[in-house]
Amino acid sequence: MASSEKQLSLFGNRLKWSLPNLFSDNSAPGMQLYDRALLFAVLSLICFGFVMVMSASMPEAQTLTGNPFHFVWRHGAYLVGCVIIAAVVLQVEMRHWQNFSPLLLLVVGIMLVAVLIVGTTVNGATRWLSIGPIRIQVAEIAKFAFAIYMAGYLVRRHQEIRENAKGFYKPIAVFAVYAFLILMQPDLGTVVVLFVGTVGLLFLAGARLLDFFALILTGILAFVALVLLEPYRMRRVTSFLDPWQDPFGSGYQLTQSLMAYGRGDWFGQGLGNSIQKLEYLPEAHTDFIFAVIGEELGFIGIIAVLSVLLFVALRAIKLGNMCLALERAFEGYLAYGIGIWICFQTVVNVGASIGMLPTKGLTLPFISYGGSSLWVMTAAAMMLIRIDHERRLSVIQAIEGRTSK
Repeated sequence: MASSEKQLSLFGNRLKWSLPNLFSDNSAPGMQLYDRALLFAVLSLICFGFVMVMSASMPEAQTLTGNPFHFVWRHGAYLVGCVIIAAVVLQVEMRHWQNFSPLLLLVVGIMLVAVLIVGTTVNGATRWLSIGPIRIQVAEIAKFAFAIYMAGYLVRRHQEIRENAKGFYKPIAVFAVYAFLILMQPDLGTVVVLFVGTVGLLFLAGARLLDFFALILTGILAFVALVLLEPYRMRRVTSFLDPWQDPFGSGYQLTQSLMAYGRGDWFGQGLGNSIQKLEYLPEAHTDFIFAVIGEELGFIGIIAVLSVLLFVALRAIKLGNMCLALERAFEGYLAYGIGIWICFQTVVNVGASIGMLPTKGLTLPFISYGGSSLWVMTAAAMMLIRIDHERRLSVIQAIEGRTSK
């Protein structure tokens, strides 16, 4: 057990670079101390995202700033932030996240209020807090904080959720507060992601079906009402249903995206050879980067990217199963939450770009340009690595405990 305890101590509260220690296999012969496949998949997506952002952003950067590498340099700076975030998240033991989950939820809630008061407005939406040269989209952090809060709540109130309606609706009340603050920005897409994650975790925790279906029905009705009450959301829905009815107006973005996919065919036009990114397709390096991937790398490239994203999501779900089997409930529910989040956000982003879903303004995980999204997704992925690391250490300790008797 001594070797395992020594390895675990490397992730104390001291902030130091200990990734090489995490990646060593000295504690038990033949047993890895982290999920190499998951880490490789995440790093591959991030590196691929950098290449595609470079390809998709140059024309717009040249027009806006006169420097074609404007967004590339900024994305490179975001990647440096990812390295720092990864080093910090890998240091923190999961019990600390569990203990401070309510405080984290409160801090992020205060930040959401601050956005409405002193936030930065871009394209008519007030979603960012500016701290010097850095702009933080707090709604992205809200997804992360709420997943941690829900995992902690399900551990504390597991029996109450299964037997009592009050236990079921308490986190829904917290979600409603978050949803109201985020809708004020406005950002319906993030609210939908939070709702799906909340519903998914409550279902996996064994909530009563009556409460579960009542929540689903309420959520659908609320979504329909929010769409009907806002003309711009209604236009998005109508243009999504028939974008070719107004191809130069409300359906412009989607029709350009569909043209990009059409040009991609099976094997694509080749990296860097997209026509739609030449300022025909708006948001080519952010929300609609998947259309550029389709045009340049074709159907084969699309399947490859989706396969890796699906692998990460399923790996998170599998990790949740393994943690629950070891009675590590907080880690298990959190891994479930992260897996649902990555999977659903990917579905919405891709669905919007191919015309299957209304445009929601959600980024493609690990790939789209945007510091806040990339940083938060990196933190979530590194938390999965940390969860798996602690799970493996607990297995090693159990084996060593049995052999020492």
